[in-house]
Amino acid sequence: MKIIEAMKKIKDLQIKADDLRKKVSTYCADQTIETPVYGDNQEKQVKEWIQSYGDIIKEILKLRIGIQRTNLGTRVTIELGGKQVTKSIAEWIHRRRDLAEYDKSIWSVLGDRGLREGIIKTSTGESQEVKIRRYYNPKERDEKIELYRSEPSIIDSTLEVTNAVTDIKTE
Repeated sequence: MKIIEAMKKIKDLQIKADDLRKKVSTYCADQTIETPVYGDNQEKQVKEWIQSYGDIIKEILKLRIGIQRTNLGTRVTIELGGKQVTKSIAEWIHRRRDLAEYDKSIWSVLGDRGLREGIIKTSTGESQEVKIRRYYNPKERDEKIELYRSEPSIIDSTLEVTNAVTDIKTE
């Protein structure tokens, strides 16, 4: 089973589990003046639903663990900034989730802080030229911001293909 198939199966199983939970909630009890919807088998039916629900939860867990094993054990190479970078799927997921944004944020705070260059008058009345000292390379900053800004979409497109062609590791 491919990763994408497992992910879709998990969603389907979650819907089935929700449906079973609603049925159990609705039919787990009634009043003596009501006719049981499932007749004399209503208690048996509720037990079967609960058992099915448990089986579904076990299957979801099995699929999730398989996906995690696969994500940790499968290496994927992505080109970023003209370089080939290889990480596990799990590492790429974390990069996509928030780490690329963290990297972008540190480069984004580099700036002139609103400082201005020009001529100022000192307390003695003399004119003095003031320049801004930058302790970073503006070109490098701009390149890094663009690299980290585009990284999530590059990861998305690569992992979409990877999820479609990679089998999950069940053991």
